Amino acid sequence: MGSLKSLFLLLLLILLSNLEPPQLAESASDYTTLVYKGCSKETFTDPNGVYSQALSALFGSLVSQSTKGKFFKATTGSGQTTMTGLFQCRGDLSNSDCYNCVSRLPVLSDKLCGKTIAARVQLLGCYMLYEVAGFSQQISGMQILYKTCGATNAAGRGFEERRDTAFSVMENGVVSGHGFYATSYQALYVMGQCEGDVGDSDCGECVKSAVQRAQVECGSSISGQVYLHKCFISYSYYPNGVPGRHSSSAASSSSSSYSSSSSGQNTGKTVAIILGGLAGVAFLVICLMFARSLKKKYDDY
Repeated sequence: MGSLKSLFLLLLLILLSNLEPPQLAESASDYTTLVYKGCSKETFTDPNGVYSQALSALFGSLVSQSTKGKFFKATTGSGQTTMTGLFQCRGDLSNSDCYNCVSRLPVLSDKLCGKTIAARVQLLGCYMLYEVAGFSQQISGMQILYKTCGATNAAGRGFEERRDTAFSVMENGVVSGHGFYATSYQALYVMGQCEGDVGDSDCGECVKSAVQRAQVECGSSISGQVYLHKCFISYSYYPNGVPGRHSSSAASSSSSSYSSSSSGQNTGKTVAIILGGLAGVAFLVICLMFARSLKKKYDDY
């Protein structure tokens, strides 16, 4: 009987050691990862500290508003020291995550750009920009600021067709979703967002332009991000299914509800199968132990 108990415990340990909790596509801290920075080459001279005070007040206003919404513009200072700025958080972040993301940007901006007359710092989950009054650089909303493509290419045929279909869904989604849309389609996760004050029609055109750049410049790469001045898109391909993550629909593009994906469902099925196997093994061991006990009693007679 001792050997049967040992066998059962060994099987139980082996099965449980291979049982791992489901992993999300992004950890909670990923949204604070730096994507890129844009710093003006011109710095402001500030012997009396008036520019620094105006910039500090601007940052304080933007950070405080990040607990209430995902987009905000502000102006501080007066005359030549007037500064304008804004922040925006990704549409699927909660207010607390938005604040956690935005609150890092003032320190990062000072560290990465210093006292420049204009700066923009982009994290995965949010960005902030500011400029001093009179900054003359005019940037088209379609101008590309940053682009990256994954180093791995998708294997097999049909990837680009599936990706382009997902892009098409996203292009329509950002319009009906008023500036933000994210969804999964056949192992692809796509996301698009426009700056908060961009109209629906212009948003659709901006995202379409970003999609075209991704198609041409990323080719069959399994992931990519394209940031234009007024919008961004990203996509990722998961051959084994899109892991659970935040998503949006046209009806609730600004909500931060969590939707489970096929990966989470598959994990649940796997757990059920393993637990069922454990129950079967346990039942078999109990039957063997009972039979052995009966045999021993019979032999005693």
